[in-house]
Amino acid sequence: MTDAHVRQATLDDTATISALFRAPITVWQRLDARGRVEDVPYDDLAIYERWLHGGPWMSLETAAMQLGQLLSGAGLALVADVGGHTAGYLEAYHGVEPPPFGDHLHLAHLVVHPDFAHSGVEQALLAGLLEQAGAMKARQVTVSRVGEVPGEATFYARYHLQTLCRIRRMSLSARTGQIFYRATEHHNVDPAQIQGWHMPVGRLTSARQEWEHLWPRTWEVIPEVRQQRTHRLHLAAAGQEAFVCCRQQLYDPRSADVSCWSPKPLTNQLVSAIRDWGHREGYRTLQWVIADDTVKVLGQEAEPGGYTVETCALTPVETT
Repeated sequence: MTDAHVRQATLDDTATISALFRAPITVWQRLDARGRVEDVPYDDLAIYERWLHGGPWMSLETAAMQLGQLLSGAGLALVADVGGHTAGYLEAYHGVEPPPFGDHLHLAHLVVHPDFAHSGVEQALLAGLLEQAGAMKARQVTVSRVGEVPGEATFYARYHLQTLCRIRRMSLSARTGQIFYRATEHHNVDPAQIQGWHMPVGRLTSARQEWEHLWPRTWEVIPEVRQQRTHRLHLAAAGQEAFVCCRQQLYDPRSADVSCWSPKPLTNQLVSAIRDWGHREGYRTLQWVIADDTVKVLGQEAEPGGYTVETCALTPVETT
């Protein structure tokens, strides 16, 4: 077992963390003028072209912005040092949601350099996360799983994974509806607004992580991201309020991904209001990521998209 020292990340770690995320990518690509995929050196890619390979950690410039956001309170960033080298990185988000999630830390990223794979760095980082969860009095640590990743099941089995919910992607047409609702732009990015709220739609990771990714306009400094329409709304329908984010899909401008935070579970009235609003904005199709036990609220018109994610809890953290 490798002797790994786990600590809070600092801005000085930006380059090494970015390198950890980029290490598994062996071929860098982009579309040429004719729309064909071409292999190119990493240094020839623009920031947005790098972004398309995996988000903000793909470039030093956007990685510094992401880490700065985390260090300012958006989330938790831990690194593991081995012999003076950054061997691994862990990112997590603290949130408070209704059951089954409760007060929790959500594990967003756990990345280890290939040279230190299976050396105990993963365990050291998870131990550091569990320690942080205890200090925050978070009652559990959660993680999202997309299918079975080789080696992952054996690793997480040590932490007694328990499935909390299973979500799937559903497609539903936008259309006018006979419902009265009010939709206004909402610019307040404070995550305290959603503390204790449900996230019935769009919860691929955790309500807090999705909020930090979608609500602040951090990444709109990239022109291509800014051109992708993103609507941030305060919506009220039939006595239920909600924050709704509709984001235009990258390769289908007539389709949008829906995310929703609300103090109450999803209702038919709220679904009808979002569909009506989407139709008025010119969208043809709305994409919903939604829990299995809530799919029925979308109605019989909803079509499955063939994408599922499980949110699981690691060993509960004892609190005093």
